[in-house]
Amino acid sequence: MQRILLPFLGGLAALGVSSALAGDLGPLITPAELVAAGGAQAPVILDIRAKGFDQGHIEGAISAPYGLFRGPAENPGAVPPLAQLEATYEQLGLAPERPVVIVSQGDTDTDFGAAARVYWTLKSSGFGDLAVLNGGATAWVNAGLPLSTAAVTPAPTDLHITWQDAWTADTPAVARVVAGTDQGKLIDARPTPFFEGQKAHEAAARPGTLPGAQSLPYTEFFRPGATAIGADSNGADLKARLGISTGDEVVAFCNTGHWAATDWFALSELAGIENVKLYPGSMVEYSQTDGEMANQPGLLANLLNQLAGGN
Repeated sequence: MQRILLPFLGGLAALGVSSALAGDLGPLITPAELVAAGGAQAPVILDIRAKGFDQGHIEGAISAPYGLFRGPAENPGAVPPLAQLEATYEQLGLAPERPVVIVSQGDTDTDFGAAARVYWTLKSSGFGDLAVLNGGATAWVNAGLPLSTAAVTPAPTDLHITWQDAWTADTPAVARVVAGTDQGKLIDARPTPFFEGQKAHEAAARPGTLPGAQSLPYTEFFRPGATAIGADSNGADLKARLGISTGDEVVAFCNTGHWAATDWFALSELAGIENVKLYPGSMVEYSQTDGEMANQPGLLANLLNQLAGGN
């Protein structure tokens, strides 16, 4: 297992890619760009905050709490059943041909993971023109732009969606990489104490990481204290540092597919690296199997970690 530390070079231009990778709008959009995107072809604005929507939101935004795109408490990273997702999209008035902008709170860098996870879910469901408001609602307010308290009731749509597996790794696929049956790069997006087995998610059966995984904490993509994602290097540099060769499959994981969504977004959507997948269930799901794990502490060390608040 290897921890990758990347120097922050700053500026999205360092990635050397255009926003057209993910569609006309995205993958990132600033408050000023969102204002300019109004008019007849204005995007649907999904406000994924769990609270605060009623106190003020971007005018016309639709409340779509993050929990709608997540699994149950025992496996929160799981993708909801396709029929459930389809019904959610219909109630939100979504249609694959219409652009969508995803807005999180933006108070912390972990908020970006929620927006990236919703982006990944929509993209995997067939939506093509997607963008994340970089810095979320906080960036909007900090830009001096107005909020609305007017209720928004979207007109329901009638959809038939299919799941595209191009950006998804499931537990059997991950297990094959761990066993050496399939080739792949496993990228652990969690903070170092999780990677080293000192901490574990409360729903995880065991602490530790996937054998052979490299540590690339999601925080590496943010300046210290920033809540808008930046760029730490260009795609070629990332591939070199992570040992990614052309054609390699790359799997980003964390505890519940939240922090890993940031790594996936940075590698796939910003850096333009091909074959990057998200393992949605991540370590909570994998730890509940009998699969091999690394950096797993002994019983005494695990007990001491728990007593120290390691979970």
